[in-house]
Amino acid sequence: MLVGSASDLELAEKVRTRLIEFGIACDVHVASAHRNPDKVDRLTADPRTDVFIAMAGLSAALPGAVAARTLKPVIGVPLHRGLGLDSLLSVVQMPPGVPVAAVGLDATENAALLATEILALKYPALEEKLQKYRAKWREEPAALPGDRA
Repeated sequence: MLVGSASDLELAEKVRTRLIEFGIACDVHVASAHRNPDKVDRLTADPRTDVFIAMAGLSAALPGAVAARTLKPVIGVPLHRGLGLDSLLSVVQMPPGVPVAAVGLDATENAALLATEILALKYPALEEKLQKYRAKWREEPAALPGDRA
């Protein structure tokens, strides 16, 4: 997982915690698309990474910068800075040929779940864990993060 600045680490930790609950290893790196492009290059070239989660606010260039450097899936998490509209639009408005899967503003839970669903295509044991998670959700919807019911 890549975040644009150290101030984003608290939200990244929420994603990492959920991934670890599913048994998925996750490293978190601070790598700005603008200030650390060489670091972004190195991280996206790592053959051990199956899915990238890139979190950024303001111009939110990081998810697109990651997607431009890899053919692996990239999940963009726009972060709520100010109104949040700038980062949201930056993540969802990728040019043709450079797709980024976008989740909502600060949507750490959905980013972790989408990454897990993608990884379940390669690692079938994750599918059973996702099924148990969803079954628990149906039983206790108010207990899950992000539920506004």
